[in-house]
Amino acid sequence: MKKNIGSTDKIIRVILGIAIILLGIIFQSWWGLIGIIPLFTALSGTCLLYLLFGISTFKKKEI
Repeated sequence: MKKNIGSTDKIIRVILGIAIILLGIIFQSWWGLIGIIPLFTALSGTCLLYLLFGISTFKKKEI
């Protein structure tokens, strides 16, 4: 798949994903599993919603 997530976007997604997972653990809620989504998209470098709407924060120099 085409990469469409830039460096800053990846950092934000990792922090947000970890925060959601930690809140799920703290409040003992399965909703914390939603934190896996931003972590997965950050690690893969591709966001399906970005593809759908034609958005990209990826710069070709970041390879």
